[in-house]
Amino acid sequence: MSTYTAADIEVMEGLEAVRMRPAMYIGGVDVRGLHHLLWEIVDNCVDEFLAGEANEIRVTLHKDACSVTVQDNGRGIPVDTHNKTKKSALETILTTLHSGGKFSHKAYARSGGLHGVGSSVVNALSVEMEATIHRDGYEWSQRYKRGKPTTPVRQVKPFRGHGTAIYFRPDETIFPKTNFHTDTIRQHLEDISYIHAGLKLLFVDESKKESHEYHHPEGIAAFLDKILTESQKKTTHDQSFFISKDDGQAKIEAVLRWTEATDDQLRSYVNGIRTHAGGTHESGLRSAISKAVRNYLEVHDIKLKGVTIENSDIREGVVGILSVFLGDPMFQGQTKEKLNNPEMTAAVESLVRPALETWLNNNSSIADAIIGRIVLAARARMASREAASEVRRKSPTNRRTSLPGKLLDCRSSNPGESELFIVEGQSAGGTAGMGRDSRTQAILPLRGKILNTEALATSKILESQEIKDLVETLGTGIGGNFDIHRLRYDRVILMMDADSDGYHISTLLLVFFFRHMRDLITSGKVYLAQPPLYRIVTGTQTTYAQDDVHKEEVLASLPPNRKPEIFRFKGLGEMSASQLKETTLDPKTRTLLRVDIESMIEADQTFTQLLGKDPAERYKAIMEDATLVDDLDV
Repeated sequence: MSTYTAADIEVMEGLEAVRMRPAMYIGGVDVRGLHHLLWEIVDNCVDEFLAGEANEIRVTLHKDACSVTVQDNGRGIPVDTHNKTKKSALETILTTLHSGGKFSHKAYARSGGLHGVGSSVVNALSVEMEATIHRDGYEWSQRYKRGKPTTPVRQVKPFRGHGTAIYFRPDETIFPKTNFHTDTIRQHLEDISYIHAGLKLLFVDESKKESHEYHHPEGIAAFLDKILTESQKKTTHDQSFFISKDDGQAKIEAVLRWTEATDDQLRSYVNGIRTHAGGTHESGLRSAISKAVRNYLEVHDIKLKGVTIENSDIREGVVGILSVFLGDPMFQGQTKEKLNNPEMTAAVESLVRPALETWLNNNSSIADAIIGRIVLAARARMASREAASEVRRKSPTNRRTSLPGKLLDCRSSNPGESELFIVEGQSAGGTAGMGRDSRTQAILPLRGKILNTEALATSKILESQEIKDLVETLGTGIGGNFDIHRLRYDRVILMMDADSDGYHISTLLLVFFFRHMRDLITSGKVYLAQPPLYRIVTGTQTTYAQDDVHKEEVLASLPPNRKPEIFRFKGLGEMSASQLKETTLDPKTRTLLRVDIESMIEADQTFTQLLGKDPAERYKAIMEDATLVDDLDV
């Protein structure tokens, strides 16, 4: 037994814990985590707007595309000495966790920054940061490196005006890639301008020599129109439902419209922060929609023969936006992706339900169109359930006799420890079968490219044998009959060749999952394998490289006198079973990328553009993004 004493206990000083475990504070060090740094600083500026002290925010992406300055015309961070820390309030806020002016309501009645960690976390994860403060008739400045001050707070010069400007450059030793994405920033700032009606945002992109101004005093009603226009969804009715109320305790705004889409898309915000995972406020909106429609059907004594309406039928096709502002929001985690305030379910429902029901009563033609659309959804669900009944998951006792013959299933009947590899081609499937752990890893080989399921009906999709084999293997059913609890594997891993055909097959599978098994993705069950493209042999040493960039990095790390042999894999079938196991199958040595959806709207638009029936949309995408392609695999 190893010793375990007080000497083994580590105490992190200052911001050391943030640098050691950044994922606890920003969700990860991927592209999403990188941009989360920017959102934290922008949110602080928005809080000044919510406090009525600012009306303009300027975000500048500098020429290197790796550094950003965020400036507002608010009150400016205080620079006087803090009684407890005996340091400047500015230095205290930017170098100390859980410090700030938002724990009480003295300075901010409603805000997005609540935990006092946002700015200090950005500082800790930046190789350099500079704060420039305008207040009390002067300009003040302080610089930092990796969370520690490198200069004192200095009074630079007299200055008329007020505000805060934060410059920061993320630490490349923390983030694998530190390049900010122009489109991501632009989209985020434009969304904010709709949620915070009246706020003016200016985005200056020095790398592209562009500037964009966003100012939408008409608010979320215009936001919904923009989303519907960009998504090209056919609407069931022309007029949107809108409700807004501010009682001093909370402000709630909601806007929605039914479309012909086969899913519902609700975007929710709390104090201007996008809650990707929803929460109690979003639950209240969903409940309000269902109850309002049911009450309308009951009051008007509308009989629907041969059809049983479910809540999913009522909400199918709804595109909506919900924005709430609270004094004390309770978020799940520092990334604030889910609201946990229990009272918000009833608050949203009690506001939206009666208002929506009244709106339906006052607009009978719109109500008739919506009810007709709901009936069609119910009939489609019932038809889908009948069509998919043949591919329901069988019980563990007879599952092997009901599964596709080409499936190399695992021996374990415990879904929690099992994983399914969907492999391109019989050859790769055979190699994977020899290299796998047969106890927990199953292999399902595909014959060529699967059917493009974008905009196809469920009955048409199930005519494809490859799709039927896949659905049967997963055991969940599809569409309205999908049940994540029947999934036979904890991970579904797409393992394709690292070429254009492999990427195409992966995209076809992802659009199928997105349209017909979306919970598979949102539950974090879908992964992309990362097989290597190169094998580099130097004497007795073998190294694998995933792509050309990685290959060059490996070659650059070798001694100058060593001449390596470089082998390029044309496909998974060229690998030996041991090579495939070492690089792609073995959990100890492989790399997996989990498929995540940051924006349902953007994902919907992307799949429609890439795989939809309109070739003009694909041409547009190719022409717009052609300049971004460094290497083309043809």
